[in-house]
Amino acid sequence: MDARSPSSNESPWLPFESRRRARDEKREAVLRTAVALFLEQGYHRATLNEVARRLNITKPALYNYFRGKDEILFECWAIGNELVDECIAETSAGGGSGLDKLRKLTVRYAELMTADYGKSLVRFDLRDLSDDNRKIVQSAKRRIDRAFRDYITQGIADGSVKPCDPKLSAFAIAGSLNWIGHWFQPDGALSGRAVAEEFAIRLTEGIARTSRNTTSRKKADKSPRKGNAPREEQSEHHARTAARAAGQSKRARSRLR
Repeated sequence: MDARSPSSNESPWLPFESRRRARDEKREAVLRTAVALFLEQGYHRATLNEVARRLNITKPALYNYFRGKDEILFECWAIGNELVDECIAETSAGGGSGLDKLRKLTVRYAELMTADYGKSLVRFDLRDLSDDNRKIVQSAKRRIDRAFRDYITQGIADGSVKPCDPKLSAFAIAGSLNWIGHWFQPDGALSGRAVAEEFAIRLTEGIARTSRNTTSRKKADKSPRKGNAPREEQSEHHARTAARAAGQSKRARSRLR
């Protein structure tokens, strides 16, 4: 055997797993660069030439990973949606009341809206997708809405949420959270986590049934009493007092005539 012949362990080709991992990393780099550019310039203004320039590759090289710009857009959305699905699955698998789960999902979803892939769920126009991909997106939006409704409904059933319309409440909460994806800036005064936690409190306190609210209601239901006098006696006392005041007022008016 020629001593210069390469051994079986010195293949010039990378192992399959290494090649696939390298390809996946390059594909992810394209997506990270593209979604940032789409958010920065808008989908229609952004070009694949600019994506390639930022990655320091040629435009034809992009087609090794994606067939076109619309496919990149859908993949950016798909990553964001997978992250939401993970949030919902973890929340549903955990314990706690309906309100606990609602707040947990609200925090996770709000925090996701501060990241690029989360923003891709709300910042791009569905009309830029193919018909098939548009149907997938619309179906996913319904699943997200259903998760919020289910936690609210569960909260009503277990007493942690006040009776309300789950559909309208879910719309109000999700709509507010989606808007974060339009205005949040990473270099702002609050971190994404801080914004998420604040929104979770503000968006659920109106429907939360807390012990403090229950105590307030009980206090409001109680009429003020003097000592240990029964409520009926107090009512009679108030009636007599009112009658005397009315009589005095009538006599005073007569003296003024």
